Amino acid sequence: MLDEKGIEYRYREYTREPLSEEEIRGVLRRLGLQARDVLRSKEAAAQGLTGGEPEAEIIAAMARHPTLLQRPIGLAGDRAVLGRPPEKLLGLL
Repeated sequence: MLDEKGIEYRYREYTREPLSEEEIRGVLRRLGLQARDVLRSKEAAAQGLTGGEPEAEIIAAMARHPTLLQRPIGLAGDRAVLGRPPEKLLGLL
């Protein structure tokens, strides 16, 4: 979608270059959400995580298993948006 609109961006392959716990905390601050809000609890890697665990525990699991973090997430300056649906990414422009 961004390519079609001629919008420049940097794509980060989350499985090859996963976010650290610190980066996840920063993204969550910019999103204005808690880890449970972006947890993909139905992923096999969730191993029983429900979202009711302490924030630090969920973030640590997301850092170990990047598929647990909902995506795409767009970042621009101090703003962030969860791209669900993907058109929400256009709100960063």
